[in-house]
Amino acid sequence: MAWPLPVTLKGSTGTLAPLSLSHAADLAEAAADGELWKLWYTSVPKPDAVRAEIERRLSLQEAGSMLPFAVLTPTGKAVGMTTYMNIDAANKRVEIGSTWYRKAVQRTRLNTECKRMLLAHAFEELDCIAVEFRTHFMNRQSRAAIERLGAKLDGVLRSHQHSPNGALRDTAVYSILPHEWPAVRASLDFKLEAGA
Repeated sequence: MAWPLPVTLKGSTGTLAPLSLSHAADLAEAAADGELWKLWYTSVPKPDAVRAEIERRLSLQEAGSMLPFAVLTPTGKAVGMTTYMNIDAANKRVEIGSTWYRKAVQRTRLNTECKRMLLAHAFEELDCIAVEFRTHFMNRQSRAAIERLGAKLDGVLRSHQHSPNGALRDTAVYSILPHEWPAVRASLDFKLEAGA
């Protein structure tokens, strides 16, 4: 049996729904907001490549290595994507990653709530032994956001992989462990109550 199974996670400001091709038009519009594909330190598809990216993520889901979600606003509009990836079912480990949001909703309560839902599902329903986050060492915005969640830096994988521009990428690896989850959850709940 596949692990984890597709699921819909609902919050007050957003919903994480199983990614499908029906989200392609909204996500192409989202990628165009801020020309996100031009950011050299991250990987966001160009609007005309969104459909192929959805198909790629769905094929990884079929292979058991990814569980992709569309990030939806309360109106049902898709404004980004996120995933459980690098799934290790035998050891009950996942990475939360390949996440991006349209510029208009970046640094809003929506991201905090989505991370809160993914972490709660991972620790409270899937019984994960660790949840990882990885990002380009030079992606200061992403690293700061991961640290604000309460994840701890495990280390930096130097010359970890090639970036789309051909440069070698150093990857910062963070994680949250089950015994840390109650404090992380309390911090996220406090931020959400404060409107962050």
